[in-house]
Amino acid sequence: MQVVITGGGGFLGSQLCQRLLKQGSLVGADNQQTPIEQIVLLDARFAVPATNPIVRQIVGDIGNRDFVFDSIGRNQPTSVFHLASMVSGECEERFDDALRVNLDGGRHVFEAARRLGRSTRVVFASSIACFGGEAMRTPCADRDKLTPQTTYGMTKAICELLINDYSRKGFFDGRSARLPTVIVRPGKPNAAASSWASGMFREPLHGEPCLLPVRRDQPHPMTGYRTVIESLVAIHDLPAASLGDDRAVGLPAHRVTPELAEQTLKAIARQDNRAMGEIVDSFDARIQGIVNNWPTEIDGSRGVGLGLPKPPSLETIVRQYIEDFVDK
Repeated sequence: MQVVITGGGGFLGSQLCQRLLKQGSLVGADNQQTPIEQIVLLDARFAVPATNPIVRQIVGDIGNRDFVFDSIGRNQPTSVFHLASMVSGECEERFDDALRVNLDGGRHVFEAARRLGRSTRVVFASSIACFGGEAMRTPCADRDKLTPQTTYGMTKAICELLINDYSRKGFFDGRSARLPTVIVRPGKPNAAASSWASGMFREPLHGEPCLLPVRRDQPHPMTGYRTVIESLVAIHDLPAASLGDDRAVGLPAHRVTPELAEQTLKAIARQDNRAMGEIVDSFDARIQGIVNNWPTEIDGSRGVGLGLPKPPSLETIVRQYIEDFVDK
């Protein structure tokens, strides 16, 4: 089996690659565990070259149809994890680029998978930004109407609908993982409107201040990156019949506020005698306005019923980050 990961140079893409290398197999067309013979990573850039001989890194533009088709290839059993995307803040500022990358890029990936045949499994990384507006309930659940109020969320919602229809027509076996905000992402802050969610843990843990652009009582659905990776693999391996005609599954998440984040960090600081940077109020009306259009709580009961993992405690998620990226 070949596995293709778009966005393979990013945080989740690289974490997923390592997870699949460790596992060595995925459920194939016969619903049996099938050895992974090659992992193809597609992205605009790679910070670190691949060292495993079965991993191939290909640099290119997901918005370029020929690049996507040539990279994914044809006539071999393949599973595709489509993670590549412009982030929320970028999409609000660069509408045309958002359509080219998130929407056209998604169509290129789906059409390349269609060429491979109906047994191909496609896992699309969607987002809770699909919800929004007057129709949004608290908590949001899988059966709720999608009325996104951001360009980012709009492109994700359209790709969810495409996944459903391509699967209905038997072009491929698709499923969408509707992700909450993923914490704690290493590195520097990015243009995502949710970047503060990782920053309010990451920067203090590295002894630096975090400039908080939202209210301290702003609730937001969050889960850990280890749980997301396990969920992507679990969604891939689910029998198609268990999903029915709604191929989008919301991941369960914690309802986290900056106030709760600060309490968690203080508890860890006391327990570990660890120095922490501060969370500093730096309100940004533009970021707050985007976040106001997103859900504050998620009902992930359908995903749990399908066997997706629940996130561990918030403290455990933070300690996983410390183990993987701070105290190495």
